[in-house]
Amino acid sequence: MIGLLKRDLALSVRAGGGFGLALAFFLIVVTLTPFAVGPEPAKLATIAAGILWLGALLSCLLSLDRILALDYEDGALELLATAPIPMEGVAAVKAFAHWLTTGLPLTLAAPALGVLLNLPAGGYFWLTLSLAIGTPALSVVGTFGAALTVGLKRGGLLLSLIVLPLYVPTLIFGAEVARRGAEGMALSSPLALLAGITLATVALLPFASAAAIRINLR
Repeated sequence: MIGLLKRDLALSVRAGGGFGLALAFFLIVVTLTPFAVGPEPAKLATIAAGILWLGALLSCLLSLDRILALDYEDGALELLATAPIPMEGVAAVKAFAHWLTTGLPLTLAAPALGVLLNLPAGGYFWLTLSLAIGTPALSVVGTFGAALTVGLKRGGLLLSLIVLPLYVPTLIFGAEVARRGAEGMALSSPLALLAGITLATVALLPFASAAAIRINLR
């Protein structure tokens, strides 16, 4: 499993789907926001948490189609299906590799980009915490979407259409945690719901992803 993780990390960086592309897109979204809504500090502070969460979510989409596509194209996925490693473990490792190369860098970069949107001082910790809790769910759900569309030509658009509705609960509660933290409000309920969503996806979706991979390999 460790060897598979190292291989996926190396492939993710070499294929151009690593943290660099996601961070660049995240920076572009945050930089263009003041041009679209106006540079007023009060207005930016109000929408900063939501924009940062939305930018992180969209950045995660950029590399989803490469989670399984490279292994499918070179036949490695078929070998993994016959290996002694459970396919559920393979799906979990690939989701973890995606989070390490995309979700974690976005989480670490978000506070710095929050300065550009005049995020209130009290919101930096809660923004980082909400992304740290919520982005694993984005990677696991994205792996499930990639498993459903693996082998399809031009499946990137279909993958986005499948995954985006499933991202909505994480986006709602993640942005709510960051917003309430910035405003000094009570946030135990959205934080618990965000953690519950992540735990549920991590516990259940690797099995669904494995089943989808097996079906597509038949």
